[in-house]
Amino acid sequence: MTTYSQMLKGILEGCILALMESKEVYGYELTTLLEQSGLSFVSEGSIYPLLLRMQKEGLICGELRQDGVSGGPPRKYYRLTDEGVQSLRQFRKSWNGLRQSVDHVLTKGAGGHED
Repeated sequence: MTTYSQMLKGILEGCILALMESKEVYGYELTTLLEQSGLSFVSEGSIYPLLLRMQKEGLICGELRQDGVSGGPPRKYYRLTDEGVQSLRQFRKSWNGLRQSVDHVLTKGAGGHED
């Protein structure tokens, strides 16, 4: 596993919640959205176990629906629950703090501090 994928593993849930914030999505669509966002190595096979766990935790809920456009098999569409909205809010707050701290360390190093 690459360093990049190891780091992403811890933040993927927050990214998924953010992608569901404005619309319902199904699994393959979610993979495509992640890929378009630059997270191209996240496989569809790794998304579904995460969606199942998030659903069990009450962060998202899923509904199986027939796709009216293509006439293909039913798809499970996921959306945020109220708990998911709160979790996304907390993730953003935590992420911003963590990002600022890491950016500071990476740019200033151990000896650099602002006066």
